[in-house]
Amino acid sequence: MSEARLPAHLEVAGLIRATEAAGGFATVVAKGERDAGAILILTIERDGSARLWERMPRLDGQRVFEVVREQTPETQEEFGEYLARRTARDRDIWLVELDIPNAERLVAEFAR
Repeated sequence: MSEARLPAHLEVAGLIRATEAAGGFATVVAKGERDAGAILILTIERDGSARLWERMPRLDGQRVFEVVREQTPETQEEFGEYLARRTARDRDIWLVELDIPNAERLVAEFAR
């Protein structure tokens, strides 16, 4: 049996608050479907590398955020093209960018 899911806009608001409470900054890059849109999290490091996180279902029924794409200086263009295709293909997607040190920890805590 799956758990009831919070509306996407409430999850995004919670993610923004958690980021700000931890001393970071979060912004909505793409606003998706209010109640059921998928949420992608973009984290960008000071060195220019980036990670794209998406909540993925697991066999045990949990839905956790996992890195689905990584950007390095060599793959910057490819990463940008992937983001553009992904958001153009699904207009219901929320894309939230986080600017916070140790973003992995915040994403992991938020997913619980």
